[in-house]
Amino acid sequence: QVQLVESGGDLVQSGGSLRLSCAASGSIFSDYAMGWYRQGPGKQRELVAVQSIGGSVNYAESLKGRFTISRDNRKNTVYLQMNSLKPEDTAVYYCYVKTMGREYWGLGTQVTVSS
Repeated sequence: QVQLVESGGDLVQSGGSLRLSCAASGSIFSDYAMGWYRQGPGKQRELVAVQSIGGSVNYAESLKGRFTISRDNRKNTVYLQMNSLKPEDTAVYYCYVKTMGREYWGLGTQVTVSS
């Protein structure tokens, strides 16, 4: 099993920035992808960004340039730097790990952007 603990969600004004963190523990093998998805009010869960162990990143096209994912493999931690936030970025942000063919999700952290 893999446990994921997210932090960093908050209420922020439009144009502001936030940094989310997610620490993974448990049965994590050397080759794993980590990243973020989000689910806005009344919307389906969608990809934000996922980074492989080698560093390659898959971003949602609409978020490129404003959101940046990074990870610290020594700490099994992934980060999401979010800049120029907009009200439409309001969502629950979920940490995601894929390892040995299995997917794991965190409980989510709420990001609310006020206009």
